[in-house]
Amino acid sequence: MGASENTKEGLVFGLDIGTRAVVGVVGYREKEKFIVKAIESMEHDTRSMLDGQIHDIERVVGTIKAVKEKLEKKCKITLKDVCIAAAGRVLKTENVHAEIVYNDETLILDEHIFDLQSKGVEEAYKKFQNENDSLEKYYCVGKSVVKYYMNDIFMMNLLNHKAKKISVDMICTFLPYDVVEGLNTAVEMAGLSVCNLTLEPIAAIEVAIPEKFRMLNIALVDVGAGTSDICITKDGSVTAYGMIPVAGDSLTEIIANYCLVEFNEAEKIKKGIEDSEEVEYEDILGIKSTITRKEVLDILDSHIKEMTKMVSDEIIRLNGGNKVGAIFVVGGGGRIEGYTQSLAEIHDIQVNRVALRGEEVMGKIEFKDNSVNKDSLIVTPLGICLHFYEENNSFINVSLNDDRLKLYDNGNVTVVDAVMQIGLDNNALFPRRGDSLDFTLNGESKSIKGELGEPCVVYLNSELTNLHAVLHANDFIKLIPSTKGEKGSVTLGKLNKGNTKLNIVVNRMNVTLPNLCTVNGEIAVDSYKIQDDDDVEVLDYLTVAQVLELMDITLTDNQYVTVNNSPADADTKVYSRFDVEIHEKGEMTYADLPEDENAKSEDSENKETKESDKETKTSASDILNKTINVVVNGENIVLNNKESYVYVDVFDHIDFDLSKPQGEGIVTLINGRSADFLEELKDGDVVEIYWKEKQK
Repeated sequence: MGASENTKEGLVFGLDIGTRAVVGVVGYREKEKFIVKAIESMEHDTRSMLDGQIHDIERVVGTIKAVKEKLEKKCKITLKDVCIAAAGRVLKTENVHAEIVYNDETLILDEHIFDLQSKGVEEAYKKFQNENDSLEKYYCVGKSVVKYYMNDIFMMNLLNHKAKKISVDMICTFLPYDVVEGLNTAVEMAGLSVCNLTLEPIAAIEVAIPEKFRMLNIALVDVGAGTSDICITKDGSVTAYGMIPVAGDSLTEIIANYCLVEFNEAEKIKKGIEDSEEVEYEDILGIKSTITRKEVLDILDSHIKEMTKMVSDEIIRLNGGNKVGAIFVVGGGGRIEGYTQSLAEIHDIQVNRVALRGEEVMGKIEFKDNSVNKDSLIVTPLGICLHFYEENNSFINVSLNDDRLKLYDNGNVTVVDAVMQIGLDNNALFPRRGDSLDFTLNGESKSIKGELGEPCVVYLNSELTNLHAVLHANDFIKLIPSTKGEKGSVTLGKLNKGNTKLNIVVNRMNVTLPNLCTVNGEIAVDSYKIQDDDDVEVLDYLTVAQVLELMDITLTDNQYVTVNNSPADADTKVYSRFDVEIHEKGEMTYADLPEDENAKSEDSENKETKESDKETKTSASDILNKTINVVVNGENIVLNNKESYVYVDVFDHIDFDLSKPQGEGIVTLINGRSADFLEELKDGDVVEIYWKEKQK
């Protein structure tokens, strides 16, 4: 996405949209320092967010707008772009390894490192999708490098080294679509555009644990109102992320129930005991009372222990079953007296090794307003701003059929990514065959495949393109979905086309007559369209009556018929090579002639011919079974049951999943030249199909 509108003015706007409050920071980087020009915060007037997820978007939008307007007034600038962070609610993580191999030793520059990280994110997406069958969609909201390798050797930094192979171990974090989309929607309704999104603990670590401390095995706990987000550092990098859905609001709810007050009044009591020994309040009955700090801490004690036990257990799980050497705590929920001491006791480390992080970790942050309270509450919003300089290409906005989409930009986001995000399935992307026509032909089950539908049509910024076109910010996509083809169909005439005709002798003259067909026992015409479950039979004979009708012969009262010199009636069957004679009553027939060897020989020949014709006659099923052989990716494939074949027919015989792109596009070749999906195939053709490798 590049620099935001704000950064053209040299400013970065970070917004921490928390469960209890929204905190906004505007600042800029100057050499090694980050200069905070203005900071504003405002609490939600209702519980419009729970556990880090927005429930009442309009109320949250109002709070964001109020903070934005105050900052604009202070800084005398219109804020358009914002960096935000998501809480780790329903957080899922994937550990992946990715590598890039070069043909020659290559000087590793920033773009090579970006490509490597992008490949890691792509691998994480694939792994996540394979491991999660849930229909719920997820965003990748953060990535952390655990280790770099150069030629398989561990390296702290790859920049400016020469290598033939670079690789990385990474952690990628995923959150449900509804969590992230709720944040995006609220921000956009407030007149802002998200230019960077990260995870809250990733942002907090930018400030709370300087890079020089990340060699140590340390845990960072961001205790907000609804969630406690956790990350672990070791050997110079972040090694794990986690979350528990318990934080400051759970303490407030205990106070509310004990004092019989509504939530906001309970929040005032919780904050009041930070500076006072006792706090006055008014309960829901209008009765005014006073509660001491000790009394509040006593009623919260067991829950604080329970909450810190959950945090400690999650730290140990994330750290491979081991305790960490120190725990840093940020966020408002961890400021309650007794929290850090309880966490130290449960985790069994020295009390002074569990500490709230505030002003002491802000050595490289300078505040223009000296009245700002430099405590743990502003660590995460400051980190959101600092993270912009590490990752300023997280999302791009595009339009798909007039729907506005926000896509995670891994450097190679394509039309397919946009289509998948709006939930279109493969049926919209790839042509489908119509239903097959199933019937019986001469006692055998037959099936005519449906026609192939039209493929989807994709336009990118009004130019015809394909599903694998790479997207950029503000691209406009128009997608016309693929279609399902017509149901398989065939007429009786086409089914019987080319069948052997009946060759008979009528009155010593050779005559060729067509076969007749029956459908469900009734004679049917060539134009009849076969229907599902029809019983079709192609007859290999004609009756005497049918022969006469086809030859337009009408017998007189003085005429009769013989077949192979035997008297025949209207229903007598006539096969190929049979002799049909029409006689006048009273005339001599062959049967009346004296029997001799020639007659015997001729009669024997006719019988043998009949039997031979029965064995060699062509059935209608043979017409459907046209067969060709082609070679597909080196393997011989037999195509049958169609009159002709096109390129796309080979997909019915090979394992090639079009729904999971594995490259920049599909290469389709026939006999070494480029071909399209609907090009006709011939016997002996050599076919190749494979994914075109992505350019490195």
